[in-house]
Amino acid sequence: MPLPSSRLTLLFAALALAGCASFEGLQPQSKVRDAQSLETQRTLANAPAVAWPAADWWKAYRDPQLDALMGEAFRANPTLAVAQARVRKAQAVAAAAGAPLQPRVDANAAITEQRFSETSIYPPPFAGSWDTMNQATLDFHYEFDFWGRNQAALRAALGEARAAEVDAAAARLMLSVAVAEAYIDLQRDYAQRDVAQATLDQRTKLHDLTAQRYEAGLDSRVELKQVETAIPAARELIARYDEAIEIDRNKLAALAGAGPDRGLEIARPEARTVAAGVPARLPAELIGRRPDIVAQRLRVEAAGARIDEAKAAFYPNVSLSAFVGLQSIGLDRFLRSASTIAGVGPALTLPIFDGGRLRAGLSGQDADYDIAVEQYNTAILEAVREVADQLASLRALEARRTQQRMALASAQDAYDLAVLRYREGLGNYLQVLVAETEVLTQRSLGADLDARGLTLSVNLVRALGGGYEGAKS
Repeated sequence: MPLPSSRLTLLFAALALAGCASFEGLQPQSKVRDAQSLETQRTLANAPAVAWPAADWWKAYRDPQLDALMGEAFRANPTLAVAQARVRKAQAVAAAAGAPLQPRVDANAAITEQRFSETSIYPPPFAGSWDTMNQATLDFHYEFDFWGRNQAALRAALGEARAAEVDAAAARLMLSVAVAEAYIDLQRDYAQRDVAQATLDQRTKLHDLTAQRYEAGLDSRVELKQVETAIPAARELIARYDEAIEIDRNKLAALAGAGPDRGLEIARPEARTVAAGVPARLPAELIGRRPDIVAQRLRVEAAGARIDEAKAAFYPNVSLSAFVGLQSIGLDRFLRSASTIAGVGPALTLPIFDGGRLRAGLSGQDADYDIAVEQYNTAILEAVREVADQLASLRALEARRTQQRMALASAQDAYDLAVLRYREGLGNYLQVLVAETEVLTQRSLGADLDARGLTLSVNLVRALGGGYEGAKS
């Protein structure tokens, strides 16, 4: 006795579900780390409490020229253009991922000149003759997302698009840091050139003094030649820093998206030291303030949605298709009502034996999730470490500055005394040269330490997220 169609349908569905491939035993292995588990109280105990960096954090250095260079870089640097293009691409992918959730309608038309078989379904006079087969239809298709596969794919694509947006914010931060660091390098090289120029001035005065002593018979030609040799060395040092200044300007011009001629317009920087410290709620809020951490967290969520998408592939795919249109043999009959065709029907696809393809795909998505989680955990660890590193360096810098100022004062006193003794005929030029070398070393170190303080403050801003305030939904 044949079964009714409804019972056949239920039987088919039961058999299909019974034979469905299984994802049992497959799951991710990694866990998202809680930032609060990273102890920082002792490390940050003596750090000054400050607010989170502002979005225009570089204005704290009070240099209008730096502000202008930042604006030019944001407008014209190709790196940001690439980041924005990646955002648009990710948004396009997300739009495409949402398409399967909507019905699809296609228009199809075909005209085929063909010979009809004499032994097929076509009766005379068509059998054995040539004629045209004409067809035009509107085709409708809709996939029922019972298991949430398409929704999961859309969530994943939207998450990846938001991550791309945050990546663009990270690129903006890195560009601003690069401009600030190049600007500080330029300021340091100007300061070092000042040291070299002061050295040349000192050696020129010593040359005049030695020449007078030589004329008076108080020094030999050896001392005169020694001081004459020292003058070209000082000029070589000035030329070295002139080269560095020109290269720094070229770098700033490139970062601003301009040619080297723009660098010629850059005047001597006047960035000023700013107070450095950390916000009170660290690292609790750091995970929302660092664009790289936010982007990686979004990728973790997207990877989780990809797992849901892969699991949904184990279940039946149910869709509905329909069409309506015209079909005829011969163009003269095409527009008649008798040529109307239509059809509608559901379709079900169920994977039963796929050679392990679905399990392999899900296992791969689990691994991608684990990778994303561990990259997120690494980003948290690196972020907290970078903040701690900058604070440690800032504390050490203050101690180094204190010692450098003391050393410079002592070296300057020793140099002044050596020059005085040399002028009075109580010392020789070698003593003056040794004392001068130490003064030069300490002045150069002072210029480096001043630049180091500015660079550390910039790096601390970067470590704190550079004014980023979280992903926009």
